[in-house]
Amino acid sequence: MKHFRQLKHLPTHFYLILGVIVLAFPVYFALVGSTWDPGTIARGEMPLIPGRHAVENYLQAWRTGSGERVMGAPVATMMSNSLFLALAISVGKISISIISAFAVVFFRFPGRMLFFWTIFASLMLPVEVRIIPTFRIVADLGLVNTYWGLTLPLIASATATFLFRQFFLAIPDEMVEAAKMDGAGPLRFFLDIVLPISRTSIAALFVIMFVYGWNQFLWPLLMTTSRDMNTIVMGLVHMIGTGEAQTDWHIIMAATILALLPPTVVVIAMQKWFVKGLTETEK
Repeated sequence: MKHFRQLKHLPTHFYLILGVIVLAFPVYFALVGSTWDPGTIARGEMPLIPGRHAVENYLQAWRTGSGERVMGAPVATMMSNSLFLALAISVGKISISIISAFAVVFFRFPGRMLFFWTIFASLMLPVEVRIIPTFRIVADLGLVNTYWGLTLPLIASATATFLFRQFFLAIPDEMVEAAKMDGAGPLRFFLDIVLPISRTSIAALFVIMFVYGWNQFLWPLLMTTSRDMNTIVMGLVHMIGTGEAQTDWHIIMAATILALLPPTVVVIAMQKWFVKGLTETEK
């Protein structure tokens, strides 16, 4: 019976392993390509084992981002821009959303639900619809090619506000009344009760928002004209060039592997909190 149960799960494990292989092989291919010289890659003779040029390729990508055919920005500069963008978006979205949801749930004021449904309605508008007027406003404020212009229009999040609101609605009324009887004001209630029980939700949203900010392409493409302001995603696109013969694939693959590291570290480091935030309410 035990062996029969194990055999019953074989198809599931097979498809799981197959899915991992399909997803992981391009990453492995890029990792191997980042260790070979450009001539081997250009001739199509690259084997599926690492080469001997890893150190020089990664140092070249990190310091200059340029090869023999394409001039790019240093990966160190582009990754610092992406890191700032991802952190600013994550912290900004969570801060604004949790305060907005707290006000909507625990305060009674005229137009409270109107404001909430206005925020919620913005979920139905795709980014492309809002991006032209947003760009015009930011350009009129003189924020093009600045970190403020990159981050400010992206730190409001209707999705996070909605999720925090739903979480706060599940807080028992008895807890609110007990806090009032103990003399806790709104700020003390928010800091001592709401924030601690929301930490797993905050962690889960931080992971999602960090990856979202790190992978931003369209908005930085519109907001930056200086190479020093390029994010890593923009930089990879620019490094590819206009044709196969004008591409330094060894540098691009090294930059790609480096670009994968920060979001991977964040997801792995916060995996426990991320899963708990999605599966538990912790109340």
